[in-house]
Amino acid sequence: MNDLIEIMWLGRGGQGGVTASRILALASFLEGKYATAFPLFGAERRGAPIKAFTRISNNQIYIHSLIYKADYVVILDQRLLKMVNVFENLKERGVLTINTNLSEKILKEKFGLGEVETWVVDATKICLDLNLQVAGFPVVNMPMTGAVAKSSKLVSLESVTKGIEEYFSEKLNPKALKLNIEAAERAYDETRKLS
Repeated sequence: MNDLIEIMWLGRGGQGGVTASRILALASFLEGKYATAFPLFGAERRGAPIKAFTRISNNQIYIHSLIYKADYVVILDQRLLKMVNVFENLKERGVLTINTNLSEKILKEKFGLGEVETWVVDATKICLDLNLQVAGFPVVNMPMTGAVAKSSKLVSLESVTKGIEEYFSEKLNPKALKLNIEAAERAYDETRKLS
């Protein structure tokens, strides 16, 4: 791992991007690394665009500013591809991880994603299958955390599931906790790299 890795999470309020950034930081910490996680959002309302950030390093982290260009950009909502130029947020040789059900052809032709390393998973479908929803909206954070573990190899899936368990142990009932772990594991298995 490079000395400092920066991850940007782009999503909408209610999708759990802030929590996902914290779970990834916790998983890194469980592996003996240093990590920070913090959000940036305007009006706190469901559906409003949000950004969250995670920094991971083998050394203590002293930088506390926003991340403007990240090593990894995670898109929690495929509709953001029409609204945000993801390439502006990505460092050279950066990696994208996207929650999408769009075909590889559309992703390449319509959004130009064949030019950068891109990993995809249908996290929304996983949430719908497992009924991980709040007020009828899929909360895709845990599957996307599993997807990032696979696409980045920054942390192991085991550390992600331990992080989920530790973070939610007093916040969720055992059944909901198990479903969130299952969502992360399933997304890890289903995440694939565009050819």
